Amino acid sequence: MQSAAYIALLRGINVGGKNMLPMRDLTRMFDGAGCADVRTYIQSGNVVFTATPACAKRLADDVAAEVEKRFGFRPGVVLRTADEIAKVAANNPLIGEGADIRLLHVAFLAEKPDARRVAALDPARSPGDVFNVRGREVYLYLANGAGKTKLSNAYLESKLGTTSTMRNWRTVLKLSEMAQQLR
Repeated sequence: MQSAAYIALLRGINVGGKNMLPMRDLTRMFDGAGCADVRTYIQSGNVVFTATPACAKRLADDVAAEVEKRFGFRPGVVLRTADEIAKVAANNPLIGEGADIRLLHVAFLAEKPDARRVAALDPARSPGDVFNVRGREVYLYLANGAGKTKLSNAYLESKLGTTSTMRNWRTVLKLSEMAQQLR
């Protein structure tokens, strides 16, 4: 089977002094799981790599279990292909005239949520903040900043019934660029 480029997004890594995981160790875990061309981006659990589809299919569970075994916590792991992340980067519905890209974020979901769950999200939960759910992504414009929003990963997970991990727009663009270099 031919390898393809993927991005793994680990939830809650090295945030606020919790769930500390050196990127060097994370890289070794991906290497050990059968991935190649493994690269990390910043310290928050962003991994770009190549793997066969069979390897990628089992990777989220394998890496989460290895992190738990070695570091004592089990992070959520969300995977996207290079093509999927490129589509996210190219199709943000919240980019418009005058949009401040520093306030744009994407919550990546492990599974596509049921339409009833999406409809139950409260658009007034965090006044000033805007969201748009498209497939397995929640595009966010956090006017009050990511630290003050009530549209948190915990809220999205509880309402949508799936793992969520958020990245700022600059990180999304950089990960897309890195993944395209591996194609």
